[in-house]
Amino acid sequence: MTSVAMVRRRLALSRFWADFRRQRAGVVGLAILIVAVVLALVAPLFIDESVTSVVTGTGPKWAAPSLAYPFGTDESGRSILLMVWWGSRTSLLIGFLAALLSIVIGMVVGITAGHFRGWIGASLMRVTDWFLVLPSLVTAMVLAAILGGSTFTIIMAIGVTTWPTTARLIRAQTLAVEARPYIERSKALGGGHWHITTRHVLPNVAPLLLASTTLEVASAIVTESTLAFLGVSSNKTSWGTMLRGSYDWGAPTQGAWWYILIPGLAILAVVMAFMLAGRALEAVLNPQLRRAS
Repeated sequence: MTSVAMVRRRLALSRFWADFRRQRAGVVGLAILIVAVVLALVAPLFIDESVTSVVTGTGPKWAAPSLAYPFGTDESGRSILLMVWWGSRTSLLIGFLAALLSIVIGMVVGITAGHFRGWIGASLMRVTDWFLVLPSLVTAMVLAAILGGSTFTIIMAIGVTTWPTTARLIRAQTLAVEARPYIERSKALGGGHWHITTRHVLPNVAPLLLASTTLEVASAIVTESTLAFLGVSSNKTSWGTMLRGSYDWGAPTQGAWWYILIPGLAILAVVMAFMLAGRALEAVLNPQLRRAS
């Protein structure tokens, strides 16, 4: 029985990959993401955090891109290339963990609100609606200011303010799943709340969660960059803090377009890659979109 299950899983994965490969934009996005993640992971093998220190900058100030400094330098003579490379670790870490926290909260709230139809579900949806009407960026700024500037607090601030959309999406999917006949049959056979939500509901909403996660990571990276630009940072170099530094030191008036363009392009490339991969996943995993395509 175990071997049969393994064969079915391998066949399902092969079908999934075959369908995903037909989404050319998604394949391009996935390739960009793999390159970005690998570069972030291997960064400590080639450079260290000293490349972001203002006292260790050895290059000329505001040097334009050249063979020695492919992406130019900043006001302290630091290499923009090395700073972008090292800053990718912070930006991607905050993006992934904040999105994971948001997805977990949204999943728990959405499944619970969809499964329990009484006062529990109604109360959870009222809380969700309350968070929806709050401006998430302003709320994240307030939370980060209260909790203090660190990577953990930025992750918490983003995660606890961006989950309502996921919660409403998962609740709708949970209601659709629990309307199916086999759920009634499971209840008649004695299936409890835990059995129904973990064995029937969760596997059916998992594909939707997977596609939603990729989109949430992109949103979290943009939010972190926005917070850093507005002065709420984790006190570590990221693409957002680099944009803030270019503003503080007057890069436009110095003609240092590279100080603004390079971090901005890094954010744009990674966010677009997540969006492309997320849309491709949604098209593959959603039967209705798959039939339409």
